[in-house]
Amino acid sequence: MKTVWISALSKNEPRVAAVSQVLKGYGLEPKGHFWIDDNEKMAWRAAFDSLLEARADVWLVLADSDAATKPSVRYALSLMAAALREARGYGFPIVVLWNDASAADLPPAFLPATMLLEQKASWPAKIVAKANMPAKGAAPDYRFSVAGDERLGQWFELGPRANSGSGTGTWHGVVFGVAGEGAEINFQAVGPQGGLPEKTVLEFAQEGMKLQAGGLEFTAWAVRNEVSATDSYYARVAGSPQAVLFLPYSEDGEAEATVLRLS
Repeated sequence: MKTVWISALSKNEPRVAAVSQVLKGYGLEPKGHFWIDDNEKMAWRAAFDSLLEARADVWLVLADSDAATKPSVRYALSLMAAALREARGYGFPIVVLWNDASAADLPPAFLPATMLLEQKASWPAKIVAKANMPAKGAAPDYRFSVAGDERLGQWFELGPRANSGSGTGTWHGVVFGVAGEGAEINFQAVGPQGGLPEKTVLEFAQEGMKLQAGGLEFTAWAVRNEVSATDSYYARVAGSPQAVLFLPYSEDGEAEATVLRLS
């Protein structure tokens, strides 16, 4: 039986019960939680870990316009989507089920996702199809995820992929920046992919650089460490950045920056 993990953005128990009952009727097993809007404690991370433990086949977000327009909710959805795609592949199906026709735009870092309306009778069949189709989705040349918890703090992890479009799968240094009121980088590290390093040696570390991109001002840190496809750059970030920027370090300034809007 395929499992659908439900994230209900608002605590609407009758809606969750009704959606769950429909999914059961289609042979799906619904599991999930009510969304906790607490980014200081990285509350989204508990839901992400539970989704992985449940071996879910689809992530179904029960959305409504009130909840989906809150910057804090939008930010956490972006982080959970990024972590999920790195853990389960870029083709992992994410579905948003709206309860009205006034569906809000969602952050670019959360997308792509399938948008469905609860009023249309076809939505359950489309979720069944998503649960049973082989996952398809081309990953970008970079890896981007978020780790940490209330004690360790919020850590962004990034690096190149093996055999990436750049042809090397290696970055000769990293520049990483954040934009948004109250967001700041307070530590950086380089180490093996998939876990915070116990110690790190940084080469030519820089802090407090100002960069402009996409109409936003970013405060960036950088290192010259070589980062391969099996290594990662880690940045601890306080607050909830509106967007992040990153690029391989380049002496001639020719490297192309990636900007991800998170809320």
